Formats: sequence, structure tokens, C-alpha cells
Amino acid sequence: MASSLNAITFAANDPAALCDFWARMLQRPAEDLVVLATGPLELPLRFIRTDEPKLWPNRFHFDLTSGSIADQNAIVERALQLGARHHDVGQLPEEPHVVLADPEGNEFCVIEPGNNFLAGTGTIGALAGDGSEAVGRFWSAALGWPLVWDQDEETAIQAPEGGSKFTWGGPPVEPKLEPMRIGFELALNEPADVEAEVARLLSLGAGDRGPGSSRSRLLVDPDDNEFTLTWNNAPSSR
Repeated sequence: MASSLNAITFAANDPAALCDFWARMLQRPAEDLVVLATGPLELPLRFIRTDEPKLWPNRFHFDLTSGSIADQNAIVERALQLGARHHDVGQLPEEPHVVLADPEGNEFCVIEPGNNFLAGTGTIGALAGDGSEAVGRFWSAALGWPLVWDQDEETAIQAPEGGSKFTWGGPPVEPKLEPMRIGFELALNEPADVEAEVARLLSLGAGDRGPGSSRSRLLVDPDDNEFTLTWNNAPSSR
């Protein structure tokens, strides 16, 4: 592939504070507003500034895994001590996962032990998304990650070597009411041609929004979710 997934990006009103929260939450080191990957199947999280307040639910959220009920409780307690809060998205009281929001309101779940779909995925079991079948197929082709779930217009992909799954729940897809706060950063693999890679992504169904900076291009996927293609400024790659 001419590019690969380089980081998950978080737009934050206070990038340093949110980076610190997720570094402590995931028990990973952080450097220059990046929560670093500490294993080959992990991805770094990059935090970037936005002055826009979060007004609507995110299209993506993390599903964090747990090894036991005690472990699940400990993860929830750590999150609350770090500044997270319980969050109501309409879940039923008997549902075994716990829904939380980080200090800037980004939703995430702590999943119960024994969840077969997330078995062997790591601390971040999934980046779960609200999205169409088309967008799941787009990202499968764009990243070269196979579909590991494809049923009833729900899709999921995973890197060939394993790690976190990315999932899309199918219709109905809620309208996009604000720019993405959680998104993807692709890095161009060297040597590669920027315009050729942009053309490849466009042929798969992306849209071009022009330069993001001197070393990045802003694009959107088929569900109008913003993502960036960068070069020569990657904190890590996979």
C-alpha cells in the first residue's frame, strides 16, 4: 500500500490535558501530544487543537477490553478518578458494558470480559463507528485490511496481523452535524507519490478537500468523515 494508518486523531479544546487522560487511561507513555504505541498491534493517538465545542455524539468511540469483572471495575474506577464520567446513550441497566465519557465528552465503553468478538484484540478492542456498509468497504480497500465481519450491512475490518478492530454499525446512519473529533491519519509510505495516492483514494470513493498543511492533505471518506494523508511527519507507523 502507498499509505498506511499512522494514528487515531482526537480534536480537543485542551489537547495536552486530553492526551494526559488517555495516556494514563491506557497506561502508555505520551510525547508531543501523542499517546505512543507500546506494542506492534497498537496505534498512537494524536491530539490536535480545536476551538469548537463538542455538541453532538461522536461517530466513533473506543471499546476497551477487560479480563475479568474485577478488571472491568478497576478500569472504570481509573477512568472516573482521571476525570471521566458515566454517560447515558440509552443503554439498558442489565447491559454488561459500561458507557463513559472522557473529560471532553468523547464517549467510550468498557466491555465486559468474555466478549468473543474482541478476543485477542488488546486494550483498545475496537474503534466502533456509526457508518454505512460502503464506508466499511472503503476503509478495507484503502488500508488493505480484510473484512472480518460483513453481515446485515454491518462491517468490521482488522489489520492482517491483528490488533484493534474498526466497526461500522450500518443504517440508519445519523446525520453528520459537526467536523469529526475522532478520525484517521494516514502516512505516505516512502518513496511514494502524493498525487498518485490521492488518486487511488479518490477512485475508492474518497473526496478531496485540498491541502491541510504543507505536509498533509485533507480528504473525506464516503460517509463524509474527514481524514488526513500526511508525509514526513509520522510519529509511528503500522
